[in-house]
Amino acid sequence: MKQRTKKKVYIETLGCQMNMADSERMFGMLEEIEYYPTESMLDADLSILNTCSIREHAAAKTGSYVGKWDKQRKPGSLIAVTGCVAQQEGEKLVKDIRTVDLLIGTHNLHRLPDLVIEAENLHEEAIANGSKEAKLNKGIYKRPQVAEIWEELPELIPETPVSRKTKHFAWVNIIYGCNYKCTYCIVPKTRGDQRSRSIAEVKQEIKGLAAEGYKEIVLLGQNVDGYGMDIGTNFATLLREVHEVAGIERIKFLTSHPCDMTYELIETVAELPKLAKYFHIPIQAGNDEVLKRMARRYTFKRYMELINYIRKLMPDASITGDIIVGFPGETHKQFMDSVKAVETIGYDACNTAVYSPRPFTPAATWEDPISAEEKNERIRFINSVITETAEKQAQRFLGTVQDVLIEGPSARNPARLMGRIFTNKTVNIDCDPEEHDQYIGKICKVEITKANAWALRGQLAKTPALV
Repeated sequence: MKQRTKKKVYIETLGCQMNMADSERMFGMLEEIEYYPTESMLDADLSILNTCSIREHAAAKTGSYVGKWDKQRKPGSLIAVTGCVAQQEGEKLVKDIRTVDLLIGTHNLHRLPDLVIEAENLHEEAIANGSKEAKLNKGIYKRPQVAEIWEELPELIPETPVSRKTKHFAWVNIIYGCNYKCTYCIVPKTRGDQRSRSIAEVKQEIKGLAAEGYKEIVLLGQNVDGYGMDIGTNFATLLREVHEVAGIERIKFLTSHPCDMTYELIETVAELPKLAKYFHIPIQAGNDEVLKRMARRYTFKRYMELINYIRKLMPDASITGDIIVGFPGETHKQFMDSVKAVETIGYDACNTAVYSPRPFTPAATWEDPISAEEKNERIRFINSVITETAEKQAQRFLGTVQDVLIEGPSARNPARLMGRIFTNKTVNIDCDPEEHDQYIGKICKVEITKANAWALRGQLAKTPALV
């Protein structure tokens, strides 16, 4: 490859942790062609919007972002769209948003460097052969565009470099895609069928992270509990292997699916000290009829059996979830079953969303008699119940001393430090700003002095016992 000039790339990441991990991969891959991160889109030679399609009007939101970027873009720069909206909409997105220079889906993300170079070459040719408008790069000429969407994941998912945002915890993908066909969910289309990485491959990546000084890893997948079903193993086995890696102090994972969560998995988390006693298990609805229409393939009773077993083995475990309100045909009584479920389960936190019809999903074609006003009222009510429940759950930490991995200054108050306890609850820590650097990236003992639904407050113990 010819010598390249160093350039700057800006990535805006929307959506879930999988997208965050993908953005870190993109930074890593682009460094190989001399693109380096910048915090400002105005300064970027390449601006990437890594999209999420979990909500309605995702394509319109993408167009709004790109339109704004196009008006502000640096002359001669490129705009790319990646992620789930790109995979979902395909080349239609390029036709609808003419100012996109590059479109690439989730299944062929490893091709990003080659496609960026292709887009660069096309634009150099357009400017060399073009008009004053092309040179000004104002988007009023026909922009040459590169679009490549693969319908299926490659048989072998290539290893790609990763440029990680933090130096103390890291995302590690262990499984791609999802085999479930929930009637509201577009993930199987945008992420493909389930595909597990080998235990050896995952373990080797984590050993590398340990050697670089990382303290915590978060194992990622649309359904981590389904890990290994396609390669003759299971998630509990992977956890035992990963637990052996020296240097890693904490292991977390998400997201779980109740259908694939086993007692063996719960017992493994209870047994192994490095595994965080933290479970994110989406329930989506507390009513069996709604769960059936969602094609979730479990009942509320089965969900509670898992919760009760977790609490039996790990009374202080943190449990979080996801709930959809206003699913097509959901009656008021069925909604109240979800409210009762929240109260019964006692979540530490729960993500909620008003049902949003997604293209290519069965539920998007169903009659939806619930008014927007009613849906908004339901989500306000269930959120108030979740807040009350989470507030009660948080009180169990008050007055305790917790091991906290310090991540950096608090976003709301930079004079404080921010970190997470072993069960993933956020802690804001009173600390002299001049002492911040000695604690960031360390696991410290923190005395919890205040507790509310969303975060804890604390102060460093007299002997922080840095790790």
